[in-house]
Amino acid sequence: MSLHVVDNSFDYSLFNGSSCAFGVFDGLHKGHRYLLDSAIASARENGARSIAITFDIDPDEVFHPDRLKKLMRNADRIEALAASGVDDVAVLPFTPEFYSRNPEEFLCATFPNGAPAHMHVGEDFRFGARAAGTVDTLQAWGDRVGCEVCAHKLVSADGKPITATRIRLLLLDCKIDEAMRLLGHPYALRETVRKGRGDGADFGFATANLQVKPHDRVLGEGVYAAYAIVGDTRYKAAVSVGVSPTFEAQSTANIEAHIIDFSADLIDQPITLEFVAYLRPMIKFETTEELISTVKSNIDWVRNNL
Repeated sequence: MSLHVVDNSFDYSLFNGSSCAFGVFDGLHKGHRYLLDSAIASARENGARSIAITFDIDPDEVFHPDRLKKLMRNADRIEALAASGVDDVAVLPFTPEFYSRNPEEFLCATFPNGAPAHMHVGEDFRFGARAAGTVDTLQAWGDRVGCEVCAHKLVSADGKPITATRIRLLLLDCKIDEAMRLLGHPYALRETVRKGRGDGADFGFATANLQVKPHDRVLGEGVYAAYAIVGDTRYKAAVSVGVSPTFEAQSTANIEAHIIDFSADLIDQPITLEFVAYLRPMIKFETTEELISTVKSNIDWVRNNL
């Protein structure tokens, strides 16, 4: 797989005769997987390259920053695309010059020296300034330049389309199992560990403390069973999401992970958390003993059930 930033040095001939899947791909859920697999299949049938085309940022970061919630950070999303099985990932810089182009200008700028043989998109695909371009616009362009536009119906589950918005709402409601079923993989978050209060260590269960920005916080508050990936090693972990009412006055972290059978210092190191089960809501404990007993019970559940 090759990763390409579509800048002044990019060779646009890469697109010629290729089979492309075009989208943002936040979360890389089962619907996205279907688009990518379709592009890979048509590429193989025609002896061509399969390419995922995406943006360097989520367009909602520009147009809807006030309500932005993301299933994946941009770097993680692009990394996941690179591991999806396509031959290439082409990353379009989402600059003001780029997103102010009308649909025709958008297509001419993206494919100036020829066109893909196949373009796979969802039936709700929109592009160009003010999202004025539709599948019909893309189809008319494809007819002119010899690109077969394959507009796929959205993959459904339980009679409803699988979308990133639907998955975000499930995660907000702590429905980890349902979200994982639509994603096709565990919901994961990568973040750098920061110095915390130190209370966990005093109580006998040290935690890795994470300060996650609002647009990356899609999980509902509560305690979860998870896997913590440190380097190349996976560990079981009990993770609290949100600020415990017991420590709300002095907390600096909004996610705390107790990594089972792990004792190394992780301050300023990145870890990835894969959430696999919801255990309980946040509780305000009346006594320290009650807090310690409950948390140790959660840790035991994770140790024995993951």
